[in-house]
Amino acid sequence: MMAHILERYFTTEPNVDLTDRLCEATLKCIIRNAPKALKEPNNYDARAEIMWSGTIAHNGILGTGRISDWATHGIEHELSGIYDITHGAGLAIIFPAWMKYVYQVVPERFMQYAYRVWDVAPDFFSKTNMIHEGIARTKQFFSEIGMPVSLTEAGIDASRLEEMAQKCTEHGPLGSFMPLHKQDVLKILQTAL
Repeated sequence: MMAHILERYFTTEPNVDLTDRLCEATLKCIIRNAPKALKEPNNYDARAEIMWSGTIAHNGILGTGRISDWATHGIEHELSGIYDITHGAGLAIIFPAWMKYVYQVVPERFMQYAYRVWDVAPDFFSKTNMIHEGIARTKQFFSEIGMPVSLTEAGIDASRLEEMAQKCTEHGPLGSFMPLHKQDVLKILQTAL
């Protein structure tokens, strides 16, 4: 769910404040309720919030007026196509690595994400620290809900990274936030190790 929202959230499209806020609210709802639902499987309220968030995350409304990216999905599809890993687990590994690689395209968007979603205090002296803290909190959350956050943790080594990078870019670059070519994808996969 979170990756489907983030694919829409990280856009270069200006003037999308309403859907920014809808994305952020849905992410915060998942962050608040996923641990409850995992800890208390019979917690109806937490599960209802997760189900409603899942509907919003997948029905396309959060992409209204935006150009979505979907590069991490393209990378992940190669990962789960070769290895025995679920789509969500693969996205939990790839998304933070992608964020680290592309944030300089529109750093303000990543600062906004860190502040509005993860409550990272604005740091006017070091925007990079603020951005990296938002990425770190994303990765930490994925780990806390039981997702692998590195290829190594998922039992995947570097032996087929170049093959995956080649396969997912053979028909052209991935994504719209920052078009990714083979070498870009390879660097993201290496970061995900």
